Amino acid sequence: MKSIAEELASLPFSEGLLPAHVELIAGCGKNEAYQPGAYLLREGQEANTFWAIRAGKVALELHCPRRGSLVIETIGPGQVLGWSWLFPPYRALFDARVLETTRAIAFDGACLRGKAEQDHELGYRLMKRVASVFTERLAATRYQLLDVYGAQR
Repeated sequence: MKSIAEELASLPFSEGLLPAHVELIAGCGKNEAYQPGAYLLREGQEANTFWAIRAGKVALELHCPRRGSLVIETIGPGQVLGWSWLFPPYRALFDARVLETTRAIAFDGACLRGKAEQDHELGYRLMKRVASVFTERLAATRYQLLDVYGAQR
């Protein structure tokens, strides 16, 4: 069985990270499993975890008045989930609902923030990677909203 550091190092998110940084990040992680229907995040609730999905699928959802939940994106193996742990006030911006049994590395956000504060190079590299993730999610949200609201014309 691979260690958390080995699992993390194999992800695209970790590409180019120094091995010492992978070890520091891995020290904040633990393996977890989630069943379908469970929520990893609920919009507005405290967000203090960052996940690397190893197996399974998680839907990122946005609540739309008069439409209910709108799936913005589905996250799967090799992808990461969560960025709100990095930015005050540390509140989730989306719901994240487990679609199928999911195994993930769950990283403690406070632990990661502390390590990033101590090692600014690590903090910079984490920030770049997280910024890339939320840029992708913003684009996915934009396209989803264009599809939903563009179809009404």
